[in-house]
Amino acid sequence: MTLIVPDGTDPELVRAAGLQPDLDFADPVRVRAAFERAFKFSKALRPAAPEGLTTTDRYVPAREGAPDVLVRVYDPADRVPASAALVFFHGGAFVSGDLETEDARCAEIARRTGALVVSVDYRLAPEHPFPAGFQDCYDVLVWVAENAAELGVDPDRIAVGGSSAGGALAAAVSLAARDLGGPRIMLQMLLYPVIDDALETASMRAFTTTPGWNQPNSVHMWNHYLGTGDRGEVSPYAAPWRATDLTGLPPAYVMTAEFDPLRDEGIRYAVRLLAADVPTELHQFPGAFHGFDAAAPEATLTRRSLDEQCAVLLRAAAVVAEPAPAGV
Repeated sequence: MTLIVPDGTDPELVRAAGLQPDLDFADPVRVRAAFERAFKFSKALRPAAPEGLTTTDRYVPAREGAPDVLVRVYDPADRVPASAALVFFHGGAFVSGDLETEDARCAEIARRTGALVVSVDYRLAPEHPFPAGFQDCYDVLVWVAENAAELGVDPDRIAVGGSSAGGALAAAVSLAARDLGGPRIMLQMLLYPVIDDALETASMRAFTTTPGWNQPNSVHMWNHYLGTGDRGEVSPYAAPWRATDLTGLPPAYVMTAEFDPLRDEGIRYAVRLLAADVPTELHQFPGAFHGFDAAAPEATLTRRSLDEQCAVLLRAAAVVAEPAPAGV
């Protein structure tokens, strides 16, 4: 397949779009190797750690029968006691990615917001199909909440976030926390999220050769995560669109990109959240493709998007910290 840079792509993103590799997610092993090479190269160009930030890798106890989960904790030097926290899930179509995938974003969010950021290295399909990765993500959320005092975190100011497949996981753990009486989540930050396994939206049908992500790879992604046979009733913890009730979910920030097959499912989910009276902010970035911010870190749209993510997290933390009005 030849990837085609769409007309109307933001001028600052055109070169990055043209350099996107044409990866076939039918073969997760090759995809993982390609991403590993790319992230090693990009990390070599960055400082070992941003100034004023301590980064620690550690293992979090998982549920019985599951291996402990590797996480990376980003702790700002000037973090105040009982700070906000963000539990973040990387993208990679449920089959690739690790702690390096979102290292730059997590470090920058921690540095700029003063929040403790915990990045999760969840198990990957097809070796570990749903619900393994989802369970890892939920278990880390529970661990952060239960160990809030040790971590120096306010248990009422914990956010979840994720990019692409990580966005699906962030939406899923938000649903599970509501359904299971789990930790209170102050914000779900969904960045160009995977939401719907049906693959029937207009953007999904249209964008078959786009850089960053395309419809054929979406088919492979869901086959790896859910299997290729009769899937029966798909869990909303796998595909959040399947949830029939979105009431009572945490406030949401949803970011989508114009030339992304996932665009319409993200927008539709945001609209459903609004209809369910969930405070929701939706930002559709014109001229952008899936993963544009990782591909072009210095572009204006990337800087704007990161500014916004930090601002949204800070505002959510401030709103939760405000005392309730008298009589409430």
